[in-house]
Amino acid sequence: MSTPTALTPTQATARFGEFTVVDVRTPGEYATGHLPGAHNVPLDRLDEAAGALKAAAGRAPLLIVCASGARSAKGCAQLAGQGIEAATLDGGTSAWAAGGHPVERPAGARTTWPMDRQVRLAAGSLVVIGFLAGFAWPPAHWLSGAVGAGLVFSGVTNTCGMAAVLTKLPHNRPPKNTVSFQETLLRLAA
Repeated sequence: MSTPTALTPTQATARFGEFTVVDVRTPGEYATGHLPGAHNVPLDRLDEAAGALKAAAGRAPLLIVCASGARSAKGCAQLAGQGIEAATLDGGTSAWAAGGHPVERPAGARTTWPMDRQVRLAAGSLVVIGFLAGFAWPPAHWLSGAVGAGLVFSGVTNTCGMAAVLTKLPHNRPPKNTVSFQETLLRLAA
């Protein structure tokens, strides 16, 4: 598998009109702010969207984005495995916004932390709770061990079960007026 083409925000801005932009963050993260005109296709639904993305890539090159560039690089690799070429935005929407480039935010959208930050907070909190509770009840130390094992598994497999759980929380859900996944697929395929 080859490394996807990574564009800096400056390079992407120079060619922005050429791209179909696809944001692979969760709908809740996407709603907090995204590149202008970006379509939301969460990373865990890329396979489901392959047909629409292939059609879109036939009309214009794809630019895959996320918060930091990690998930978008993974998404590009996943698409490459299906014969769909795409570039990733180096540094993601964070670098884009830091560079002073415009970000769209739907009216009424909440600002949530990026998913990687939520995972770090949840994992760290569980480890501290397990450690402290272990002084009163020694078997509670196993909680810290279980979280550590989960983090090792996450690193080895490049997946994150905790993020999958956190995406289900109410603060990570998009506003009610958000374009549905099915509508996004129709727009990409058209």
